[in-house]
Amino acid sequence: MALVPSYIQSLANYVPGKPIEEVQRELGMDHVDKLASNENPLGPSPKAVEAMAKSLSELHRYPDVFGFELKTKLANRFNIKIDNVILGGGSEGIMSTIMRTFLLSDDEMVSAANSFIGFRVLANASGRKIHWVPMKNHHYDLQAMADKVNDYTKIIYIANPDNPMGTYITRKEFDEFYAHIPERVLIILDEAYFEFAQHNADYPDSMTYRYDNVITLRTFSKAYGLAGLRIGYGFAHDELIGNLNKVKEPFSPSLIALTAGSAALDDEPFLQKTLEINHTGYTFFKNELTKLGIQWVPSVANFITTVWDSESQASNVTKSLLKQGIIVRNLKPFGWPDCIRISIGTSDENSRCINALKIIL
Repeated sequence: MALVPSYIQSLANYVPGKPIEEVQRELGMDHVDKLASNENPLGPSPKAVEAMAKSLSELHRYPDVFGFELKTKLANRFNIKIDNVILGGGSEGIMSTIMRTFLLSDDEMVSAANSFIGFRVLANASGRKIHWVPMKNHHYDLQAMADKVNDYTKIIYIANPDNPMGTYITRKEFDEFYAHIPERVLIILDEAYFEFAQHNADYPDSMTYRYDNVITLRTFSKAYGLAGLRIGYGFAHDELIGNLNKVKEPFSPSLIALTAGSAALDDEPFLQKTLEINHTGYTFFKNELTKLGIQWVPSVANFITTVWDSESQASNVTKSLLKQGIIVRNLKPFGWPDCIRISIGTSDENSRCINALKIIL
């Protein structure tokens, strides 16, 4: 009997964007710009840093297993009860808990092919049947996804906005989609880039869809600059949250993560500065890419995805940028071999990336 299940043996390791230190070692560079992982170019929230420093003397204590302070702040901000909030090690940590909590042996899932690779890894690792529906014009094909729902469907996953395309489904599209979904099916709305997308008039903020079968996921990794701490949160009906809390890993998130998340929520100036620099950077990129004749996908997140003539061209451009000290994300692992995702950085980082592309082209 095999020790490792076949569906685990067939998994490929997740390949993240290259760390800055690794590129510096390999290429002997003093300065490298990382525009590969959709991180906040301003760094972490200053209020979060200050709060973490003050909490270091308490590291010998276990964190509050309930996360009362952070849950209370989230509940107050979004006008819900504390029993409707769950915390976890990034949104992926909560996704994993959802699967372990609700999936039975013959349950199935539905999602878009070539969307968020983190969900794909977790879904394939579950050993369940997944219906991967091709995307249409870089968007979720909700009608095709609804057509895949059957008596065995338990979970539907939608990243809104999508990663790695940055596209989103509209309020009208979600309403039409939801009308075809049975109440017994859980819909995960992953809104990791919510802060960047919420100002679009037709963006369907899931907090206005407080249905019993919708689970909202968000994170502190992007807009609040806390990717290194791995802290995310979710909203859902209290019955769903109650069962998730039975299964989730105890004492997660960590004491430091809880402290930072709570302080970051209070740092409104930092959030606004983040959104401003992202808007300015996105406008710069779309204008400059257009001048260079590079095709790009309209995005409402903190990155912009470029589309090249071929897989080989995308690969060569990625490598050429790396040689100039610019780390970007080749999207072949996501299933988009002719695409490169560029995270929006500071104005200097953005300019260096565009200048490097000019040299390459």
